[in-house]
Amino acid sequence: MAIFSSLCKTLRSSSAKKHLNSTTSLLRCMSNVPENTVYGGPKPQNPNQRVTLTNLRQKHKKGEPISMVTAYDYPSAVHLDMAGIDICLVGDSAAMVVHGHDTTLPITLDEMLVHCRMVARGAKRPLLIGDLPFGSYESSTHQAVDAAVRILKEGGMDAIKLEGGAPSRITAAKAIVEAGIAVMGHVGLTPQAISVLGGFRPQGRNVDSAVKVVETSMALQEAGCFAVVLECVPPPVAAAATSALKIPTIGIGAGPFCSGQVLVYHDLLGMLQHPHHAKVTPKFCKHYASVGDVINKALVQYREEVTNGSFPSSAHSPYKISAADTEGFLQALEKLGLGDAASAAADAAGKIEAMS
Repeated sequence: MAIFSSLCKTLRSSSAKKHLNSTTSLLRCMSNVPENTVYGGPKPQNPNQRVTLTNLRQKHKKGEPISMVTAYDYPSAVHLDMAGIDICLVGDSAAMVVHGHDTTLPITLDEMLVHCRMVARGAKRPLLIGDLPFGSYESSTHQAVDAAVRILKEGGMDAIKLEGGAPSRITAAKAIVEAGIAVMGHVGLTPQAISVLGGFRPQGRNVDSAVKVVETSMALQEAGCFAVVLECVPPPVAAAATSALKIPTIGIGAGPFCSGQVLVYHDLLGMLQHPHHAKVTPKFCKHYASVGDVINKALVQYREEVTNGSFPSSAHSPYKISAADTEGFLQALEKLGLGDAASAAADAAGKIEAMS
């Protein structure tokens, strides 16, 4: 009897453990909080989890180049996600390549937030960075922190980028970092400063300018930035800045000696072919495709087929109505006094049948 009682206890204990393990497994599958972390964001667990600052630091420490591309909407974000790009930047360059402006200055924080939300829904793997647009952070550190908070809370971004240079920008970067928000700096050609730069002009091409690029990069690092974009500077200057810093540099028109590279989505794909975009496409950009030509050809072919009536054919008219229901439909139309409509329907049914 004692043996039987002991066996029952063992079975009950085993059953309870199995139930507990099953429940724990189920809860883990249902949880959005990644394992081995104290707090986690609203991202499901999967092998291709979001790239983090820790991942970037590890790549930088190993000397592995970092890839970064801009995106401005859901489709472009999905493409970056599928390609395995490390960082997705929702850049204020949207003002030029999406909104059609000549500069980045007109785009607003509210407009940037719309782009950020679209990208956040499409890119599940890359680190997401949102640009602070012109006019959203220059007035005070309070304004800068408030704008950065909105980029994360309302835009779904992981970090922000701001253009550094002036002491007030360095101060803004420091305040944002102290508020608990990761910041990427931007040095060299800073498009938001074209009013004082005299246009989109390369920087670092003389001694004073080159030294300023390095010193500003170091100041942004001191402010707490996790990386710095170097735009349109000579390769030796970029190499010097990269060597002087302990954080990654991301080059754009800055040569091959940076810790990583960034290009604008529309530029690298050869997306836009019209004169306005040709005017603002930078010299340093490599076209990895001529997507714009493919799009234009497809649109012209579509217009021609609509015009000559070859689209849609029966192959692209998939929804059928049976012969019996067609007959009933025609009779119903006749009863409603819609004889012409009945004739049109009968004629269409005959033509579709012949095309099939």
